[in-house]
Amino acid sequence: MKIKTSKITLNLWFNHQAEEAARYYVSIFPDSAIGRITRYGKGANESHGIPEDAVMTVEYELDGQPFVALNGGPQFQFTEAISFIVHCETQEELDYYWEKLTVGGDEKAQVCGWLKDKYGVSWQVIPAALTEMICDPDPEKAGRVMQAIRQTKAKIDFQTLLDAYEG
Repeated sequence: MKIKTSKITLNLWFNHQAEEAARYYVSIFPDSAIGRITRYGKGANESHGIPEDAVMTVEYELDGQPFVALNGGPQFQFTEAISFIVHCETQEELDYYWEKLTVGGDEKAQVCGWLKDKYGVSWQVIPAALTEMICDPDPEKAGRVMQAIRQTKAKIDFQTLLDAYEG
């Protein structure tokens, strides 16, 4: 499949798991696909220590959003400074993404709807209505929702947020 070219494409730097990670993410999100895969050519071993013909990049799309995964070596690691937000319409959808993305991930990094997957990528799995709730013009409603989020140990419970919002 040809992945659409976008003005901005997210690039994720992996040590050597680019194809594995792209296939994993594509298996989780609907309307997703793997596109073009490029390989390192002759001489890559000299500059990067990566074997010739190893996967260099994988173009993929998650629910219409284009990504590139790069096998660049161990020089750079993911941090929580960058995360992907998954907006969920229902608790069932939230549970699904939480369950899939936490497999093999860092359990210590699971707090307030945030998680770190098995590749070290940070995700926020949240109700789609959360932004509206915390931006409500009524500061008491917004404050109750923020307090409920702060008390969340890992995965967000949508009903808890709704109860807090409604008072």
